[in-house]
Amino acid sequence: MRRSVEEKRRREKEVVGQMIAIYCHGTHHTPAGQLCPQCQALNAYAMERSEKCPFMEQKTFCSNCTVHCYRKDMAQQIRQVMRYAGPRMLLHHPLMALHHVWESAREKRQQNRR
Repeated sequence: MRRSVEEKRRREKEVVGQMIAIYCHGTHHTPAGQLCPQCQALNAYAMERSEKCPFMEQKTFCSNCTVHCYRKDMAQQIRQVMRYAGPRMLLHHPLMALHHVWESAREKRQQNRR
């Protein structure tokens, strides 16, 4: 059974938010649960992009999308966050990380069939 669009949107926001929090805590040394102003802005931007995504029904995560709607500066920042936080997600949120990897791989297989 396919999840609802709102559930997919909520899950994407949760994963990205957690990754930004891990990045901010690890690189900007903010207290756990807090974000610096730069990471707050990136998080707000990512949430806005997810909220306005017209392709949410067909995709699972932004990395599987054929249209990348992030501005270049924000795309660069989010790539940096993903590179840093991706491997650390296994330590901080192992179930979320494994589910994300599994869903991304499944989505890529489905895209290749189309």
